[in-house]
Amino acid sequence: MNSSSVLLAIAFSALVLIVVVFQLALAAGMPLGELTWGGRFPGRLPVRMRIVAIVSAVILGAFGLIVAIRAGVVLPEWQPLSRVLIWFVVAYCALGVLANAVTPSRWERRIWLPVVAVLLVLSTTVALR
Repeated sequence: MNSSSVLLAIAFSALVLIVVVFQLALAAGMPLGELTWGGRFPGRLPVRMRIVAIVSAVILGAFGLIVAIRAGVVLPEWQPLSRVLIWFVVAYCALGVLANAVTPSRWERRIWLPVVAVLLVLSTTVALR
């Protein structure tokens, strides 16, 4: 277990936790719709998009676990699988950077583009170690 990889995984997981809390707030009906999906749903998200927010929260939680496994923080028996799965995390973050860079939503560009860019750097660094 490389101590710098552990710190990177902790940083990734902490940042992902913030995004998960945001997704769960959306799912619970908090009026934050203008901060996601290009601002197409101001206020509360429609039910179908709230379900998508729950799915997103689960996926992001899994990504945090994958990065932690790859860094050697938990579940060492899953290390071989994490060598492959980490690249799905990296690809998802890369797509997130692209999506948030071209979104019509000023809020997404200001908030989520930097967040996802940091997640991309952290996950890529862990993947390459």
